[in-house]
Amino acid sequence: MSTVLRIAGVDEAGRGPLAGPVVAAAVILNPNQPLTGLADSKKLSATQREHLDRDIRASALGYAIAMVSAADIDQENILNASLRAMREALHALQPPAEHALIDGNRCPRDLRCRAEAIVRGDASEPAISAASILAKVARDRLMLELEAEYPGYGFARHKGYPTKAHLEALQRLGPCPEHRLSFAPVRKLIKPV
Repeated sequence: MSTVLRIAGVDEAGRGPLAGPVVAAAVILNPNQPLTGLADSKKLSATQREHLDRDIRASALGYAIAMVSAADIDQENILNASLRAMREALHALQPPAEHALIDGNRCPRDLRCRAEAIVRGDASEPAISAASILAKVARDRLMLELEAEYPGYGFARHKGYPTKAHLEALQRLGPCPEHRLSFAPVRKLIKPV
């Protein structure tokens, strides 16, 4: 009798924002409990993501979430920080994955299992979609907490992305400790032009 391979989907949220961490999730879905409605987290409403987040956590064989801070993003660059968050999420999975499907065009180094990169995998592979949802929900919740800690920036609304309101708040207030100082719109405010 053959056993089912434990395949993890891995994705990140938060590469583009000017503030907050990049967050990655790894998920091993339960093949005996298929979930409906899985999709790229960007295509779902906040309410849909919240419901699916709960369902994924309740039915998955395993899941893990990892974050890399804004300060570390400034040290490593966003690509390396994203890959590190993915690797840390994958390594934290219990039970461990035997194979990983990574959203994007490259895999993190030093993984403990075989892996393949899938461009737009969050739209085509259910396990990557599930990871996309967990990462997005975890990051959005953290940005709500940062709104309370650093009022005035509007983190609850834009989640750190470079919206007009966020850029205006940055001009008015300057960067807070959660801003990515290596990102051009923030960097311009701390260095003379």
